[in-house]
Amino acid sequence: MNTEKISARRLSWEDVTKLDTKDRIFVSADTAELKLPGCYVPAFLTKPGENFEGGSITARTVFQEEISCLPDDENEAGLFVADEDGPATIEVLQSAGVVLDLALFVPSGDKGALSALYAAARQAFGADVVQIWRQGLKEVPDVKVDIFEEQIPRGRKGNETPKRDRRAIDTYPTRADFIEFTAGWKPVVEIHKPVIDDTPTI
Repeated sequence: MNTEKISARRLSWEDVTKLDTKDRIFVSADTAELKLPGCYVPAFLTKPGENFEGGSITARTVFQEEISCLPDDENEAGLFVADEDGPATIEVLQSAGVVLDLALFVPSGDKGALSALYAAARQAFGADVVQIWRQGLKEVPDVKVDIFEEQIPRGRKGNETPKRDRRAIDTYPTRADFIEFTAGWKPVVEIHKPVIDDTPTI
């Protein structure tokens, strides 16, 4: 486990109210995913401290896990900021790297193309660095679509033409799997129709 000991200062509720979402803090690593009591991880408030009420705050760690805590509760691990003259020393968990969760489109691709891709990545970053935990091949039909989201009609307004917002144009249909649609809106996928400019020319 890669950790670093740093000098730090524990924050009170009043200190937290003066922080912004860009201020780096440290929260307990004893979370649902990590379960490392006595260790801390870098984090940021989910909203400015002055906007929290009731003495409870929510922070998001650099590992994308949200935690809630009461800064003034002596029974909790508390929040800390780095301070060279701070009275406390905390152990901070370091990042091991990043996991890429992305979609790659390989024209006329197959498992051979994936093997070549992984070989190139290992050559760039080192054979022991790039590890593949899972992979999935999904063939993409040779057709382009336009992706919209439409507001779901409610009540008497159901007979009206729904509002529509374009999210992607001239793309492959599997792209819809990676788009986050607005709450109360539904995805609509249509075959791409090239825009024809009928503007008369001189």
